[in-house]
Amino acid sequence: MSIESNALAAPAPAAASRLASALPLLAVLAAVVLWGGSFAAMKGLVAELGPWSVMWLRMAVALAVLLPLAPRLRPAGYRPGDWRKLAPMVALQPCLYFLLEANALIRTSSAQAGVIAASVPLLVGLGAFLFLGERLRPARLAGLVAATAGVAWLTMQSVPTAAAADPLLGNLMEVGAMACAAASMLLLKDLARRYPPLSLTALQILAGFLFFLPGAPAVLARGISGWSAGQAAAGLYLGAGVTLGAFGLYNWGLSRLPASRASACINLVPVVAVAIGWLALGEGLGPGQLAAAGLVLTGVIVSQDQGEGRRP
Repeated sequence: MSIESNALAAPAPAAASRLASALPLLAVLAAVVLWGGSFAAMKGLVAELGPWSVMWLRMAVALAVLLPLAPRLRPAGYRPGDWRKLAPMVALQPCLYFLLEANALIRTSSAQAGVIAASVPLLVGLGAFLFLGERLRPARLAGLVAATAGVAWLTMQSVPTAAAADPLLGNLMEVGAMACAAASMLLLKDLARRYPPLSLTALQILAGFLFFLPGAPAVLARGISGWSAGQAAAGLYLGAGVTLGAFGLYNWGLSRLPASRASACINLVPVVAVAIGWLALGEGLGPGQLAAAGLVLTGVIVSQDQGEGRRP
């Protein structure tokens, strides 16, 4: 009887272990789904309030949610000189990243911006090669070339529409935002070895709150009655769901996964962004743009060298 009981109880620890090992990946995937929906929500709200006000609203909502946890968010383990990594990390993301992306969404469609977001894994890989000495495998290099060509093709295929008044400039701004995100991820991956991911997320949100402070008067002037239900829902979603939820989940997952594996999950952002842009805003991609988007995704998939990280 005892042997049978032990046999029946044995799978439970194994299942718990599998679940624990899967949690970082599940956290990253949840963050990606939240990010994918943010493009459509951002585009609608930016048209109403402008980039600076929307970004300050996002940071203010996220900061308000974090306030009860403030005593537990003090970053322990600071070492002299860490500011040289912490300062550029928060300057790149959220400050420059959101400034570029918010302005990009005024000029291009949320679907196109979401497709360009697929370039982040490749930019992370290129950054790791240039600055961390990681090997750039032939498959990753080929994928980088293909995805870059796809982004260029997507941009050249874009024509001004009601949803994308200046897609060329908007897409270039989105590429700049993705470069900022990739650089910030590399810095965060290094810092997360000693700092709790939630503390780093809180530091990013506080920096964004101060950076986008010039947008506060337009938000505060509206008062409570000046918001429609849709605008209020979009603001709460962007602030609590994306700025805090997605970044917090992603940072936690990134601290427990290889950077290349975590960033590869961002491949799903275009799928979510295009689907929600089509359902919520009536956006779409033309045949040439779909082909270009396919080239971007093909390049990203090719770049995920399955042999990387294996041990004999």
